[in-house]
Amino acid sequence: MKKINEIIGDAKTVGLAGHIRPDGDCVGSCMALYNYLKKNRQDLDVRVYLEFVDDKFRLIENTDMIDTNGYDGTVYDLFISLDTASPDRLGFNRDFFENAKRTACIDHHKSNPGYGDYNYILPDASSASEVLYDLLDESLIDKSVAAPMYMGIAHDSGVFRFQSTTPKTMRIAAKMMEFGIDINTILEDTFYRKTYSQMMITARIQSNSKICMDGKCIYGYCTTELMDEYNVTTNDLDAVIASIRNVEGVEVAMFAYQLDSDKFKISLRSKKYVDVSEIAVMFGGGGHVRAAGFDMDGDVEEIINKILGEIEARIK
Repeated sequence: MKKINEIIGDAKTVGLAGHIRPDGDCVGSCMALYNYLKKNRQDLDVRVYLEFVDDKFRLIENTDMIDTNGYDGTVYDLFISLDTASPDRLGFNRDFFENAKRTACIDHHKSNPGYGDYNYILPDASSASEVLYDLLDESLIDKSVAAPMYMGIAHDSGVFRFQSTTPKTMRIAAKMMEFGIDINTILEDTFYRKTYSQMMITARIQSNSKICMDGKCIYGYCTTELMDEYNVTTNDLDAVIASIRNVEGVEVAMFAYQLDSDKFKISLRSKKYVDVSEIAVMFGGGGHVRAAGFDMDGDVEEIINKILGEIEARIK
């Protein structure tokens, strides 16, 4: 493990980016590192890139500095990917990474092959934000770093409910709280708060979900027509998989939503023993043991049946 200053070395320009469809840990880890470097390394030209920033994350300091325009030809001395299992997951920011003089990857996805020049990947960590903490000088952390780091840890640990939550996870979260961050606002506004439309479409998907394999698997899907009916986008569907996963007796939950005419995003979650990252990797995706995903082309019914076959082979 190298500290962040060792990773930076003699670099003068540093770019940061996270994965497509950025979630709380992606935004949290990117902004925690950005704010840390802006505060402590004023000699650097640091920029941060994401394809999209949900308004609920705007409570994090300096999110207005996130560039959502994609690759612009800039060649960085160092480009760092955070919370991103593979280069293609950087989306239209991938070329920043590919063309940089040096690269680094900070992540916690089991499926990450270590694609940077320097890689710090902890598959058992709750979040990329927790991984990032190891690389920072704790004495140089302030409230602007603590808030996004806490948010990232809270989001990817399911607010400290998932199996990846360890004593270390809790200790880091507690240290971040000591900086006086408003954890109630962070959790309520970025994790729990939902719009009326989100609530209604989630209820609709829940009511149409199917249970199988003697109650050990549940699945549902959402088409673009249904999204149009409720006036929501794919960014409004993050709570669906968690809601159906909570059904009693279920080990694996699957949720598919339409991205294009014949393309679907598949999210998988498990509770105790099925490694859903193995399934995701089979279909060109990746993720964690208990949470993984991938994109897949084809008819939704055929896609679901194909994935159910892989799930069934692993259900006890």
